[in-house]
Amino acid sequence: MKLLYFAWLRARIGCAEEELDLPPEIREVAGLLDWLQSRGGRYAEALRDLSVVRVAVNQNYVGLEHPVREGDEVAIFPPVTGG
Repeated sequence: MKLLYFAWLRARIGCAEEELDLPPEIREVAGLLDWLQSRGGRYAEALRDLSVVRVAVNQNYVGLEHPVREGDEVAIFPPVTGG
């Protein structure tokens, strides 16, 4: 799985992207975010308030219940405003 981090999430986590093997028990976005938080350190800090985090899977905005699987591209970012 390819993870992409944007804006202040990238700064807090300390990287723009990473490739990782998805643990077999992770089946949806909520589980992925929980697992990332459990990695501790910068991940726990950046993802502590999920109300200010948005997710796209394969370039489509999704909710926490959306399925994830190996080979997906998951982007994690703060809310985007227009103007």
